[in-house]
Amino acid sequence: MLFVLRMLLLGLHFIVAGILGLLLGICRPFNPDNSRLCARLYALPAMWILRLRLRADMGPQFDRTRPCVIVCNHQSNYDLFILGNIVPPRTVCIGKKSLKWVPFFGQLFWLAGNVLIDRGNPLRARLSIRQTTETLQHKDTSIWVFPEGTRNKGKGLLPFKRGAFQMAIDAGVPILPVCVSTYVRDMQLNACNSGRVMIRALPAIATTGMTSDDIPQLIERCHGQMQACIEQMDAQLRAPATVAQTVAEQLAQNPRTR
Repeated sequence: MLFVLRMLLLGLHFIVAGILGLLLGICRPFNPDNSRLCARLYALPAMWILRLRLRADMGPQFDRTRPCVIVCNHQSNYDLFILGNIVPPRTVCIGKKSLKWVPFFGQLFWLAGNVLIDRGNPLRARLSIRQTTETLQHKDTSIWVFPEGTRNKGKGLLPFKRGAFQMAIDAGVPILPVCVSTYVRDMQLNACNSGRVMIRALPAIATTGMTSDDIPQLIERCHGQMQACIEQMDAQLRAPATVAQTVAEQLAQNPRTR
């Protein structure tokens, strides 16, 4: 019952936030800071509806490292609401072209200055990537990319695609890894408190002097750091529950201690 109520409220919120975000986009079209404002518009009420507790450890340099290519793990559609809490200023996202047909959201996504890529057309995709590289170089704007290319559904970090790393090298800007704990695996939307989420930004990785030949090593380095960070956050979130379970088992085995 609680799950159904949450989904109804979330659906209503999605429509209202889409309309408000669309109005913002019409008033100041293609402003690169529209993405951050629209992300907050979606995220803040949604986190209250979902009753997810968020802990974000972004560090003092997160908002100051610009321009850069932000790479983040991608778990589910709920990422919109969770990651919307921490999108830094003047940051746009890369998404698939089909998003523009989503009512309200697709139009505001486009008007917010985000980049839509036609994955079915390699030539158009390359042109979009080239324009994105120019944006990084000349418009003081960062790009947010999910390098896995699809949702991993909480089954572990998938292999990274080259695009984000090629953009960073071509533009001469750093890679900024952002890691999210595996919330989708433990989220309980039919409970009063759905669960906890941790987000952590890692130190930026410079790409100065790198070429396309360095991409495999750059991907391996970034993937390894993010994988280790995600596992560490997951362990931290499981720790209190593990301790409580151990105590409960001890009490059950030794009733005289109660």
